[in-house]
Amino acid sequence: MTTKESPRSVEDTVSRLEDVLESKRIKLFAVIDHSGEAEAAGLELRDTKVVIFGNPLAGTPVMAAAPLAALDLPLKILVWADGDQTKVSYTEPAELAARYGLSDELAGRLAAIDAVTDAVIEQ
Repeated sequence: MTTKESPRSVEDTVSRLEDVLESKRIKLFAVIDHSGEAEAAGLELRDTKVVIFGNPLAGTPVMAAAPLAALDLPLKILVWADGDQTKVSYTEPAELAARYGLSDELAGRLAAIDAVTDAVIEQ
């Protein structure tokens, strides 16, 4: 698991993430607002959102070789408040590769998540 700090609020970080995905032509599947759903249920949860995204050209060969990888694909990034800080967390591509026994070539298809998160947290 990797966690990076964002200089922005959760909302602004998610917005920037959406912009970065669009600029890289990576499909945004969903944004899950866990804290918003908790609030709607009368519960309290720190600002917590999960962004689900991917590229079928990258993910399909991974799932063809390792069907259980569909449990972790499309890729997900958690954007969450930790006190006054905003954190960006995700499962490292190497961890996914080890979990599913992926070749280096297939593992490389998941590496875009590092560049995406780096672009999101740039000032």
